[in-house]
Amino acid sequence: MSDTGLKHSITEAMKAAMRARDQKRLGTIRLMLADIKRIEVDERIELDDARILAVLDKMQKQRRDSIEQFAQAGRQDLVDIETAEMEVIQTFLPAPFTDEELEILIEQAITESGAESAKDMGKVMGLLKQRAQGRADMTAINKKVKARLG
Repeated sequence: MSDTGLKHSITEAMKAAMRARDQKRLGTIRLMLADIKRIEVDERIELDDARILAVLDKMQKQRRDSIEQFAQAGRQDLVDIETAEMEVIQTFLPAPFTDEELEILIEQAITESGAESAKDMGKVMGLLKQRAQGRADMTAINKKVKARLG
């Protein structure tokens, strides 16, 4: 069983964090590897880079949601922890799309799918999810597509 490129990079980063005694980074990387391993064991498969990106993207979304809730509750200590974890996870994700790139991607997906109204959102989002996974916040994309089609 060989590691995929991304999984191998995460494992190497874990070793580097252990050598550097960087406990915060190490803890986050271990969480990432545990999530990946859990899915591999549950589904009895080895995840490819695309699926690992989806896992990391989901972890980012969870942290964004947590940060929002902790900020509303006035828990800055927890906001700081979640923000630090997001920063570590972000280092393994591809560079995010710029607003211009995102607009072009949305236009292409709408054209490709032949979408004409909000009823066609599913087709457009299906295409965008494949192309933007790990590089953009799908909630923000959803809002832009809805505004464009609505």
